[in-house]
Amino acid sequence: MKYVLLTLILLLTACDKPTVPKIAAPQRAALEKAKGVDQAVQKDTEESKKKIEDAEK
Repeated sequence: MKYVLLTLILLLTACDKPTVPKIAAPQRAALEKAKGVDQAVQKDTEESKKKIEDAEK
């Protein structure tokens, strides 16, 4: 009887689908936003350097 009950419990727990929490979604969104900001800053920096070089000539 113990083994039947144990087997039944194992089967029932094996059938449960694990829930996957989406804890990384906000961090992923923040990372993508930061990448966009980084690209904008790099573009502005390159434009500033170009203007400085042109002004020195």
